[in-house]
Amino acid sequence: MHIGLDIRYVNDHFPGIGRYVAGLATALAEIDHGHTLVLLHNPMLPNTRYNLAPLRHQPNVEITTTTARPFTLAEQVDIPRLARRLKLDLLHSPYYIKPYFGLPCPSVVTIYDVIGRRFPGALPNTRRFLFTVTMHLAVRTATRLITISQSARDDIAYFYGLPRERIAVTPLAADQRFQPQAPESIAELRRRAELPSRYVLYFGSNKPHKNLERLIRAWERFRENTQLTRLRTDQDAALQSILVIAGHYDPRYPEARQMTSEQKLSSSVRFLQNVAEKDLPALYSGAEAFIFPSYYEGFGLPPLEAMACGTPVICAYASSLPEVVDDAALTIDPFNFIEIAAALQQLLSNRSLRARLRERGLRRASAFSWRRMAQETLQVYEEAARR
Repeated sequence: MHIGLDIRYVNDHFPGIGRYVAGLATALAEIDHGHTLVLLHNPMLPNTRYNLAPLRHQPNVEITTTTARPFTLAEQVDIPRLARRLKLDLLHSPYYIKPYFGLPCPSVVTIYDVIGRRFPGALPNTRRFLFTVTMHLAVRTATRLITISQSARDDIAYFYGLPRERIAVTPLAADQRFQPQAPESIAELRRRAELPSRYVLYFGSNKPHKNLERLIRAWERFRENTQLTRLRTDQDAALQSILVIAGHYDPRYPEARQMTSEQKLSSSVRFLQNVAEKDLPALYSGAEAFIFPSYYEGFGLPPLEAMACGTPVICAYASSLPEVVDDAALTIDPFNFIEIAAALQQLLSNRSLRARLRERGLRRASAFSWRRMAQETLQVYEEAARR
């Protein structure tokens, strides 16, 4: 069977989706499944995060280039035409912007979440209309759907009136490079990024559902409470910590930065953009704690990566996140900044609790693997092709 996988989404515009596609392609290439994996690639799209070159040397992989870009009408013509020329038996589109008509083969689409339906106010009116139309076309024209958590499957089934059996769940995993780092690597990263010895880390985008404004309010309250209750040792050390907000910055959502400035928190809140992929394990490993207050996630990969690096985690008890962290994290109500502040104080002032969560997190992260995810995805391909 010739299986087409659209890897055009491995580019800098799609940091999270790019990680999923790169991880899936690499794991599929390493499995002896007897099929040919045909990767549709646009080398003109900027990709500074993932090295796809090793895939060229895999015996069961073919890479075909295309000039079609995501979000263009051209892809609606070029990708089906390419599928016919390559005689694909199946095409996997890892995003809901996919060819909707004219494909000569069954198709699989990955839907990560339905935030546009759960929280329609998060999208401007024009984007909301396009999201509604294109998501409808994606779920109606695909032979099978893949998502990345039970929570996301329930949402997709509910909002689009689909039987749950048509939606396969293939959980993500932390790459092998995410593991506790040597003190020398952490010290080098701190030096280059000008980070203090103690910091609490958030890693992700700054989109509204990531809940950064409440995180900053919680950080302000945590510092005020710690100053009032300064006892000794860990309490004093906690007061010396800063909050590092790292990850992709979208200029459409400046509210978190504005709040930091207005509340005069710039000395204790640091924004760190464009962290190189190679630096992420050290950034996670060097943190005193990792916090993820997002109130909606299709999966929530950053908490899993933090746990794989041995960093204790605080995250929201919302959507898919309890599936990911299980009992290996402190969970909080993402809409209650007082509760978030209390969790920060509890974790940063309690060394034994941090040690327990570190052990649980490492154990929990080891339960996920890209290889298992690729094997489960391959089963979806084979079922879809038979249909």
